[in-house]
Amino acid sequence: MNTLPTNGERPADGTPLLDVSELTVHHGQLRALDRVSLQVFPGEVYAIIGANGAGKSTLLRTIAGLHRPTEGAIWFDGQDVTRVRPERRAARGIAMVPEGRRLFESLTVEENLQVGATYARKGPWTIERVYEMFGWMAERRSQRAAQLSGGEQQAVAIGRALVANPRMLLLDELSLGLAPVVVQRIYGMLPQILATGLTVLLVEQDVSQALRVASHLQCLLEGRTTLEGRPSDVTAEQVEAAYFGLARAGHEVQRESDSLCSGSTTSSRGS
Repeated sequence: MNTLPTNGERPADGTPLLDVSELTVHHGQLRALDRVSLQVFPGEVYAIIGANGAGKSTLLRTIAGLHRPTEGAIWFDGQDVTRVRPERRAARGIAMVPEGRRLFESLTVEENLQVGATYARKGPWTIERVYEMFGWMAERRSQRAAQLSGGEQQAVAIGRALVANPRMLLLDELSLGLAPVVVQRIYGMLPQILATGLTVLLVEQDVSQALRVASHLQCLLEGRTTLEGRPSDVTAEQVEAAYFGLARAGHEVQRESDSLCSGSTTSSRGS
């Protein structure tokens, strides 16, 4: 079965699993997100890309309930969860693999997985199934998380989220700090994860990796959406411009040039 979407087509009924509308989030006086909207449909791999500080992690953490929005709404499976506590969102089917993994380093591999099962829904994922997917993990179930490599810790963090049997998996910077071969190995497991009916919303700085796995793409820059669409419908130049703000810079240069020309014309007319 081909579990990764190949054509980026949305479901015919047009009903999103996650609907984020005009989301604005502040960190103190800083506006981290500015009226960001997105819709993620069942079975999609929806990728959020952008440079450091673009607001990507803030978006995921707000969807998970770890930040409270200033404005806007978050709907999940047809219900408004904007003010719902994080643990209740987990019970409804939202699980997150946070940036930096955030394992309990003093706990064993198995104890970390048991934490993920605290608000578990009924479903196909068990600790034993996670052990089957990550072949090395069962033999090291009693090893403390602090003794694992970065890639191994990332695998445990993914397993911890999976045992909650979520409907939507939020993946925040999977490739951060990992060797390319480890990143490829982890992303190579996405088809197996999607085969169980999961929908994935991932945040990634590695644009090439995101483009390879995503059925839909959205770019953030300074908390605002600069590009949105299917990877097959956007060019490398469009992605680059959205990622680095080149389009905005170009418009600002053009406006400044127009203003200078206008000023020169006025000046010459007055002379």
